[in-house]
Amino acid sequence: MKVPAFLADLVFPRRCEICGASVDRPGRYLCSACIERIPFVPQSGCCRVCGRAAEGVDGEYLCEDCRRPSTRPAFDRAASAVSFDELPRQMILDYKFNRALHLVADFADWLEAALNVRFSASAIDLVIPMPITRFHRWNRGYNQSAYLASALAGRIDRRCDPRQLCRVGSPRRQGGLDEESRRENVRGTFAAPRPEFVRGRTVLLVDDVMTTGATFSEAAATLKSAGASRVWCLSVARSVRV
Repeated sequence: MKVPAFLADLVFPRRCEICGASVDRPGRYLCSACIERIPFVPQSGCCRVCGRAAEGVDGEYLCEDCRRPSTRPAFDRAASAVSFDELPRQMILDYKFNRALHLVADFADWLEAALNVRFSASAIDLVIPMPITRFHRWNRGYNQSAYLASALAGRIDRRCDPRQLCRVGSPRRQGGLDEESRRENVRGTFAAPRPEFVRGRTVLLVDDVMTTGATFSEAAATLKSAGASRVWCLSVARSVRV
């Protein structure tokens, strides 16, 4: 029998990942005080396609890259919950590389909040985690995005199916590459092995960190080639570091 989170917390009190204080939120690892310190991405004043925020802009706009056909991403809309800076950065790195899977519920809270502002949950047919390469799967032992996608899909009562998108080939690491090099690096590195499962559907792609959006865009292009009608993208964090 599963023990309720609030009872488990009485026996084994959780400590906040940031300040170390007892956590006052059942089943979570961030306290209410530290939640207030998280740099959430403003969901207004963002590009209506890539989600990039712009200072001094009220409402949605279309950024320069998304206006140009040569650089417009293949996805229809993207959003991120927090900035990949300051407090969330180490948490996300620990989750991604050090198996800190206990943070899934906290990250799913952030994803759900961003989703409810930027997307229509009822319009989503399928949730797919961003696949990782075989090397990364072997090295880490898990796909960090799969846990996020599964948790979020459960929150919005949608199916999560990681089998509908896979990695092919072995691209270089994206870190340190400029925007154009990132696009070239991931070109042709995804496959949708069962087109009949995505055809005509609105797909939500979920990942941990978005930087330029090149990986999301290539994955979206693959899904659209397989027949997906719309591809929306959602990440825990947005990084401006290339």
